[in-house]
Amino acid sequence: MTIKSILIVDDSATDRQFLSDLLVKNGYKVETAQNADEALAKAKALHPDLVLMDVVMPGQSGFQATRTLAKDEATKQIPIIICTSKGQDTDKAWGLKQGARDYIVKPVKGPELLAKISALG
Repeated sequence: MTIKSILIVDDSATDRQFLSDLLVKNGYKVETAQNADEALAKAKALHPDLVLMDVVMPGQSGFQATRTLAKDEATKQIPIIICTSKGQDTDKAWGLKQGARDYIVKPVKGPELLAKISALG
């Protein structure tokens, strides 16, 4: 599967902008969502090739949204990379258990993120 479109889910406008700029400069089509509810709706409507999911957001957490996407027939084929400030080994293990394919800790390093995206494609 070639990854061309990416949905960025993050409540931080700064992080959304940083990730959007990085990905657009590298040829990806980007959509954004500010919270889990918006992300779930956009994932179903747009069927992106990848979701970058923050964890700490108001309302539903990124872990909950990841679990929902991974179990839903309409979205379970979309790979998810959790992209969060939560860097404990237990957080990473929990994120992967919820259905994420990979996990990256903020601050995001561009080359590391791009390598993880390439590995999925």
